[in-house]
Amino acid sequence: MVVLTNPSSIPEQLSSSGADVIPVIDLSNPDAKTLLVKACEELGFFKVVGHGVPFEIISRLETEANKFFSLPLFQKEKAGPPDPFGYGNRSLGPNGDVGWIEYLMFTTNPDFHYHKFESVLGENLITFRSALSDYLSAVKRMACEILEVLADGLKIQPRNTLSKMLMDKDSDSVFRLNHYPPAPAAPAAVKKELIGFGEHTDPQIISVLRSNNICGLEISSKDGSWISVPPDQCSFFINVGDSLQVMTNGRFKSVKHRVLIGNSKKSRVSMVYFVGPPLSEKIAPLPWLMKEEQDSLYNEFTWFEYKTSAYKSRLADNRLCLFEKIIII
Repeated sequence: MVVLTNPSSIPEQLSSSGADVIPVIDLSNPDAKTLLVKACEELGFFKVVGHGVPFEIISRLETEANKFFSLPLFQKEKAGPPDPFGYGNRSLGPNGDVGWIEYLMFTTNPDFHYHKFESVLGENLITFRSALSDYLSAVKRMACEILEVLADGLKIQPRNTLSKMLMDKDSDSVFRLNHYPPAPAAPAAVKKELIGFGEHTDPQIISVLRSNNICGLEISSKDGSWISVPPDQCSFFINVGDSLQVMTNGRFKSVKHRVLIGNSKKSRVSMVYFVGPPLSEKIAPLPWLMKEEQDSLYNEFTWFEYKTSAYKSRLADNRLCLFEKIIII
């Protein structure tokens, strides 16, 4: 099943270019901590340069991903269905959400077993695992740096308050490789775009995204309009997740985003590292960020509780509303 939408019939789908809207932050800039906080407050999304991840590591994994996704469907399906890890096609969860997409889901736990992929990749499995491992290690280091620079900007002590959840051996971080095939040909008179991945927020702390040079990603601004994110295969994009919104008591906003498939004849490939805390981690506004007599906007919950709730919801649902406190004035 493919979801189609007609942009002319949905007013908020008239998107603008994000070239002049999306903050670009050099992590080596002494002002990075201030710029990161501002970007998280105003948009919940920013582009990172000066990240120190060698392009060779990025390119290697993209090459291996392209090799996998170019295999016949019957062969790829031997690595699925996702449970939630493995190969998936069209289905974006257990609740009926679909998209013009195929993907691979992995846990970032080094003990992850790749038995699903043995019959699919054969001898190439070693090369694939090596490329994946190198990429995950490099991006994990970068994500830790971003979280620690954010802590500096928020004046949180100790500095590793956020990053330690990622570095914990029980961190529930996951990684997804997405492949969006070119849209099927349509009559010139029919201006339709496929929904590659429907609008949603990410439940984790932050998400670290990069893609090849094909457009498609859009983020929602505060006024509800959609901003098209110009692709940049050498840079990373970071979006605030639901958990970080709660930890900052709503100061940072979890950004709603989606992927549309345009008229490109080339596939879009993206890589997303979802920074998740341990399942037992309690998620609540951080005391360092609470002003005197300020009320918490959220009830405390564990990451397991929130993850379980999110898994039961539809993609576009507001998952945080179930955990919001009722403030009586």
